[in-house]
Amino acid sequence: MSLNKNIQLNYSSVFYTLLFLLFSVGVITAQKKPNVILILTDDQGIGDLGCEGNPWLKTPNIDAFYKESIRMTDFHVSPMCTPTRAAIMTGRYPINNGAWATYKGRDALSKDQLTMANVFKQNGYTTGLFGKWHLGDNYPTRPTDVGFDVAIHHKAGGVGELSDYWGNSYFNDVYYVNNEPKPFEGYCTDVWFKEAIKFMKQRKKEDNPFFVYLALNAPHDPWLVDEKYSKPYKKLEGTKINNANFYGMIANIDENFGKLQQFLKNEKLLENTIVIYMSDNGTSGGISRDGKEIGYNKGFRGIKGTKTEGGHRVPFFIRWPNGKIKGGKDINELAAHVDLIPTLANLCQMSVPEKMKLDGVDFSKLLRHPKEETLANRSVFVHHRQDWRPPMDVNQSCILKENWRLVNGTELYDIAKDPHQDNNVAGIYPDIVKQLLNQNTEFLNVSKKNPEYNELPVNVIGNKSQPEIKLTIQHAIGEDGGIWKCEQVAEGMKNKNNTHAIEIEEEGDYLISCCRWPKECSGTILGTPNENIKNRFQYQKIRPSKVQISIANQILEKEIKPTDEEVVFKVHLKRGKTLLRNDFIEGKESYGVYYTYISKCN
Repeated sequence: MSLNKNIQLNYSSVFYTLLFLLFSVGVITAQKKPNVILILTDDQGIGDLGCEGNPWLKTPNIDAFYKESIRMTDFHVSPMCTPTRAAIMTGRYPINNGAWATYKGRDALSKDQLTMANVFKQNGYTTGLFGKWHLGDNYPTRPTDVGFDVAIHHKAGGVGELSDYWGNSYFNDVYYVNNEPKPFEGYCTDVWFKEAIKFMKQRKKEDNPFFVYLALNAPHDPWLVDEKYSKPYKKLEGTKINNANFYGMIANIDENFGKLQQFLKNEKLLENTIVIYMSDNGTSGGISRDGKEIGYNKGFRGIKGTKTEGGHRVPFFIRWPNGKIKGGKDINELAAHVDLIPTLANLCQMSVPEKMKLDGVDFSKLLRHPKEETLANRSVFVHHRQDWRPPMDVNQSCILKENWRLVNGTELYDIAKDPHQDNNVAGIYPDIVKQLLNQNTEFLNVSKKNPEYNELPVNVIGNKSQPEIKLTIQHAIGEDGGIWKCEQVAEGMKNKNNTHAIEIEEEGDYLISCCRWPKECSGTILGTPNENIKNRFQYQKIRPSKVQISIANQILEKEIKPTDEEVVFKVHLKRGKTLLRNDFIEGKESYGVYYTYISKCN
């Protein structure tokens, strides 16, 4: 009897020990799968933070995070919005992923490209985007088409642009929730943070790891913010700083960042959440553009859009307490936006699909062992172009290696000795110039073999995921300059860009509707809208007499009647890729149609 009891006790002891071990393993496994929050600000340069040395801008919450983080001090992106966002999402340079501009048909991902969101989702994460996408407004490159479970965002490159919901103004706007318009109360940055926190709270209840892409549209222009944030800087404007509202927008970001930090602490999520803070390009409002350089840029030359250091060197801070990535340390190795997917994949122990042709390197070992690891013999390539044409091979480029910066193929700078890039030493170090140019040639030889280099990103019609697509003149291809503001449409600004890349997924009859105004603010082509949302616009009339379209070897034309809100063409289209050209005809002048809607006939 005593023996049986002992056996039962031993079995019980073994059972509970195994149960405890299994539970422990489960906990450890769960801890090894951290949550990830990637915060990407818009047009915030390397000098637009207190922790980066700005003597006027107050960012106490981000400064505190800076002190707790590992800082990549030589981190580079592309000099413009879309190219950087595309590189982050695909792990490929813009010249390789095809999204190298912010308009003219090259501001969207190419079809079937996998993204960072796909990687997280395929590895068990719930994924959410909050804020700015700028990688495609139509299927197949909307956020929900490329791996995001939840997407709350504005359209195109900024709140209030002509492709966004008409009348948006940063305050009390209509944003898109998984592609459906929904009104929100409050300031745009506040909305993105609030919705992201709601998302994370729900994921915690479900006990699911999450990936949050908190991609802000601030402090991109127009520089609009509540006066309480900009008021402290007004007295400095024009003498010490360039723009008080720009600083105010960053102050608002800092306040929201503090609320996010408190949320993570309160919900006990902070220790096992990777938080990254970075920007998409150099400053737009932190430095004056008239050559006086009012403001602070950490000693670097260049702003958004330039190939000098200030155009593409950005802050990058990362913290993960459970992963031992903390402690306020600097890492001076050269790193870039294309490195994020391989680095996060390693940190989160995720598999990456073989078909993803990643350009970046994994710098996770640097984060964990900064004194022991290096990224030896590493170069970074900066190519982008505000055009449908591919970026130039050498002109308007920058090749980076260690401390060297080769700009436009002819200007060589040692950034450690000459951060403002005042002294071109190409004549002193011709071998370095030759080496960097050779590396660039090898890189481009591979790039030019990619289909994305020559083939335009397409808007797909005939897919059930989006029964009606909306095309705007903002994204149209052509030889004219850019047009992107609602105000420009309202004032009747004419633009020659008129071409859109289309792929017909299913053969059939389609309706192509050409409009002056978007459907959410309808009006006749020859008149003005019935409503002036928020009383923002000075409406002007245009006087075209006809609409002409060309698609799939068909040229069609119709007259515009005084009561027409749209001119509709019914066309039969076979499967495949084609170009749509659409114009308003006014006498001998033609210019692009502002809004076009395409749907398949039932």
